[in-house]
Amino acid sequence: MNITGTFLDEISHDIPHQNWGPDEWEADFRYMKAIGIDTVILIRGGYRRFITWPSQYLTQTQGCYTPSTDLVELFLTLADKYEMKFYFGLYDSGKYWDTGDMTHEIDVNRFVIDEVWQRYGHHPSFGGWYLSMEISRKTKGAIESFTTLGRQCKEVSNGLPTLISPWIDGKKAVMAAQSILYKDQVVSVREHEEEWSEIFSGIHEVVDAVAFQDGHIDYHELDDFFLVNKTMADRFGMQCWTNAESFDRDMPIKFLPIKFDKLRMKLQAAARAGYDKAITFEFSHFMSPQSAYLQAGHLYNRYREWIQNLPKKIQSGK
Repeated sequence: MNITGTFLDEISHDIPHQNWGPDEWEADFRYMKAIGIDTVILIRGGYRRFITWPSQYLTQTQGCYTPSTDLVELFLTLADKYEMKFYFGLYDSGKYWDTGDMTHEIDVNRFVIDEVWQRYGHHPSFGGWYLSMEISRKTKGAIESFTTLGRQCKEVSNGLPTLISPWIDGKKAVMAAQSILYKDQVVSVREHEEEWSEIFSGIHEVVDAVAFQDGHIDYHELDDFFLVNKTMADRFGMQCWTNAESFDRDMPIKFLPIKFDKLRMKLQAAARAGYDKAITFEFSHFMSPQSAYLQAGHLYNRYREWIQNLPKKIQSGK
């Protein structure tokens, strides 16, 4: 199963910034295009005070810092040029992470959605919305937040699709700041199905696709969880994507590019489950030949060799 989409991690709190300008970003879009990537997803429009575009609303009401470059305009212009779809990731105020209540994100993003669409909606590559609030299990306010914001995104943009990317509460679901790699208390396949069936039943009318992060469970667990994910998505009429993490959660250093065979195993499991699309978190740091990590370029080469040698029928994931 080919990777055909990637997040753009321009606003992060646990991955080093690469300080790229327009030339470096355009080179990365060319590298993406060369391996078949047709979708780019801004991981979040902003996080706390740092933002990706000069938002009048966020600078005035949230005290956000005005960026030196309008990255949303840059990414959309490049997506126009290289014929990719761009998904805008909503703003993350940080209040959900501080309180555990996701409804805090509703009020601020009501204004963000309108501002972003008015400013950038004319771009032909503006292809959808990423509801950037991440959860793994039943979370206070999650259904209300996804439903409210997903509905508004679709209403202002004449029905453009919406995407979420939750994680599975497996053994590797530990915070980046923690020194441990694994935890003892993990979700079972049955619990996962029960909890996410409830969530999907509440959001499926306004959320079009779900891309579960694949790095929090062990490799021998992939088939069981992936089959359940696809079954649930089909039941509620949602597309089932995989977020194939291209960084390694098994290493004590957080985070380095993943070993190619691990990425291959995860993509093959997604293909066996009949997933609709594979995206990654994320190309620019962990797969790009111009990444700050030397081994990312080697991962790019191994992946490119692999997909070039796959029969066409297998490449399509069918």
